[in-house]
Amino acid sequence: MLKLYKIEPSQILYWETWDNDDDTHTVHWGELGSQGESTDIRSSLFKKAESKTQAEIDRLVAEGYHPINIEEHRTLLIEYEIDGFGDSQDLDKRHQLEERMNETLGWTGLGLCDGGSAGSGTMEVCSYVVSFDVAREVIATDLKDTEFDDYSRIYDEEESHSA
Repeated sequence: MLKLYKIEPSQILYWETWDNDDDTHTVHWGELGSQGESTDIRSSLFKKAESKTQAEIDRLVAEGYHPINIEEHRTLLIEYEIDGFGDSQDLDKRHQLEERMNETLGWTGLGLCDGGSAGSGTMEVCSYVVSFDVAREVIATDLKDTEFDDYSRIYDEEESHSA
């Protein structure tokens, strides 16, 4: 998978692609925080999907798109209050939320979920995101009126250490 971003004064655009292992590539693009659009690039008689995709990558890089290294992402945590280290229901809930966050953050260009932890009365799901503020808004909207809307807070790990 390759993700590219273009940071403009009023918006951040994303573009990503991945190989489907069937001689096609999926391309997905949009404004950061939106579902965007996607299409599959297929090989033709004269040009492989990989070559077509690379031509698009070259064009976008020339227009100012670039990858954002994971070290430059913000660490976003969704926290839930639990008893002690939690129970099997808490663990199941955390795993379901991790899957949901991978889908939500991936399809909005925001980032990815990196797992979670539990202990000392809290359970967290950790994600790396390009924009904390946009991700927090998208996540809050996504979790509203679901079995996951009982979180105690959504916070930036870096800001919580400095506070």
